[in-house]
Amino acid sequence: MPRYIQNPRYRRLLRLLIKAREDAGMTQVELGKKLKRPQSFVSKVEAGSRGIGIIEFLEIADALGIDVSEFVRHL
Repeated sequence: MPRYIQNPRYRRLLRLLIKAREDAGMTQVELGKKLKRPQSFVSKVEAGSRGIGIIEFLEIADALGIDVSEFVRHL
């Protein structure tokens, strides 16, 4: 298991991203298409087997219509 996934804040980040995707009524496939990435990218991110950097986070947030400052407040 990657070390970053053990961090409680990172696990919360993933839970919030999953919830945001579900709240947006999007499947992993649909989000992947918006990101121009395969569904497996979304799956690996959500499972924590692939980490994301700030740029990827911002791209995901944009695709989901997330207000980044509000999202970060919930972390």
